[in-house]
Amino acid sequence: MEESAILVDPEVMSGTPCFRGTRVPFQNLIDYLEGGHSIGEFLRQFPAVSRELAVQALEEAKESLLARIA
Repeated sequence: MEESAILVDPEVMSGTPCFRGTRVPFQNLIDYLEGGHSIGEFLRQFPAVSRELAVQALEEAKESLLARIA
């Protein structure tokens, strides 16, 4: 089983959900996308996050939402 892309650790950013292995909050990606920016723009601003990790996080968020509303 693949590790989750998003981790919540009280020792990292006070428990804010962040991309695994970084201090970059997942909410930053959502804010970029809501603002009409591309994933590429987000990745340029946050080079600690790989494209694969960002895509995995979005897939996990989608799966979580679909499971919740099903």
